[in-house]
Amino acid sequence: MGKNLIYDIHDKPKFGQMLIFAFQQVLAILAATILVPAIIGHGMSQAAALFGAGVGTIVYQLFTKFRSPVFLGSSFAFIGSMLAAFGGAVSASAGYAGIILGAIFAGLVYVVIAIIVKFAGVAWINKLMPTVVIGPTVALIGLSLAVNAVNDLTVGKVLVESTSQVIKDGAIVEEVTMVSGCSPYVALICGLVTVFSIFLFSVYGKKMAKLIPFVLGIGVGYVVASVFTVIGIATNNVALQVINFSAFANMQIFAIPEFTFFEAFKGVKEIDGSFIATIAVAYIPVAFVVFAEHIADHKNLSSIIDKDLLENPGLHRTLLGDGVGSVAGAFFGGCPNTTYGESVGCVAITKNASVVTITTAAIMCMVISFFGPFVTLLSSIPNCVMGGVCVALYGFIAVSGLKMIQKVDLGDSKNLFVVSAILIPGIGGLTVSFGEVTITTIACALILGIVTNILLNRNKEKAE
Repeated sequence: MGKNLIYDIHDKPKFGQMLIFAFQQVLAILAATILVPAIIGHGMSQAAALFGAGVGTIVYQLFTKFRSPVFLGSSFAFIGSMLAAFGGAVSASAGYAGIILGAIFAGLVYVVIAIIVKFAGVAWINKLMPTVVIGPTVALIGLSLAVNAVNDLTVGKVLVESTSQVIKDGAIVEEVTMVSGCSPYVALICGLVTVFSIFLFSVYGKKMAKLIPFVLGIGVGYVVASVFTVIGIATNNVALQVINFSAFANMQIFAIPEFTFFEAFKGVKEIDGSFIATIAVAYIPVAFVVFAEHIADHKNLSSIIDKDLLENPGLHRTLLGDGVGSVAGAFFGGCPNTTYGESVGCVAITKNASVVTITTAAIMCMVISFFGPFVTLLSSIPNCVMGGVCVALYGFIAVSGLKMIQKVDLGDSKNLFVVSAILIPGIGGLTVSFGEVTITTIACALILGIVTNILLNRNKEKAE
């Protein structure tokens, strides 16, 4: 069994426990998965994105022979690509067709790389990205998300209008936006209650409580937020209203999610060669960027479960699963998928690497997406509560990377400079854009680390 795991990859928890463990995974990936369609807009459905994530995860598990315990969710790396698809389309329907076409282009990149890996092996990848490169990159995945977690800690779900004066065409006009209505201090209390509850349940919890710290932590945070909200409603004080209970008033009990392909099929006839070229340029380069993050995620997960996933089931299988799963997910939800650090962190903290749990979570996402009460309940969890969850998850990812660096001799300047070349640009938020294509912070830092490692170890390679 891998490093002190309570449930290893092929272990099957009891049915009742498995459902709770799966729900915990759903909660871990929920916020990020439904946030992407919210950012893109254009009527994209959060329920469909949740369904697509479930489909993509099951496809990934099939390709990896149910040996890799990680969930696939909406990829933030493709947000610019998706916006470019809608921006270059003649109609919303064509935009939907474009984001599915883009996911196919990105998936094909993964397929091509997988074929190369199948015949060339993974030794070249291990040489290109040794521990001194991967360790700080994994740490950076957690650290780069720290700002998102902290920002969420002071935000609730109840929105109010905010007016501000801006200059347009030389004239001063008022611009109305929606901002969080609750006091940031009230939200912070709810967020801190959540994160400390997770810590306490994880460290001092007995039996089942120790295995589901996120479910219990979110539950405690939600109850505290509900108390504040009820008091706020009773006193007509919006500063205390953290949860948007009004969302439950208009919900449907059962509804088919607005799957992406419904609209995409209408827009196929509006696609021309120029638009296809635009989509290709927007998606294909980003796929290479996400490939680097794919390696980092699987190296990190391998260290947690004490099994080299790049060897078994093999990098070619994880790439095929990620690529084809991403296409399948986008067909339903519009968003290309990627392996989630939140899922990896949940596996690490709970010591539950059961693939059955991950698969059940995927099925749960698909089922939940059809039922309004569940979707509304999950989407009503305030940002501050999810921020508390992310503090624990992102922190664990960062520490996992730092633990890898412990094996590296940082007394050697060559290694020290490689780590520096990754952490400082990464924490500083370095990104590089070429038109609609943006090389993410993680990818920039990883590329700098690889180049630095090659430059500083040339003599070593010649000696070998």
